[in-house]
Amino acid sequence: MIIVTGEILAKPDTLDALIAVCTAHSRRSRAEPGCVSHDAFVDAENPLRIFFFEQWSDRASLEAHFAVPESNAFMREVRALSAGGSKGPQILEVR
Repeated sequence: MIIVTGEILAKPDTLDALIAVCTAHSRRSRAEPGCVSHDAFVDAENPLRIFFFEQWSDRASLEAHFAVPESNAFMREVRALSAGGSKGPQILEVR
């Protein structure tokens, strides 16, 4: 199992758009082969922080996910909407 975490910091005026983009990305990702779970959460202490938690069955599935054109489009949208200072994916392999 592969676990991926990450976070995005929104600007106050882009939060709603960023939540919509993240929600659509999670929904699309859940339909990909090897996706066990893919969720985005708004931080209760910092509502401008969106935290990702993903589980993938194996590294090949995750690499295929990163190669999907929609994943690259998602990253471009996030960069445009975020306040910067976001943490990219942190990947942990669990055996």
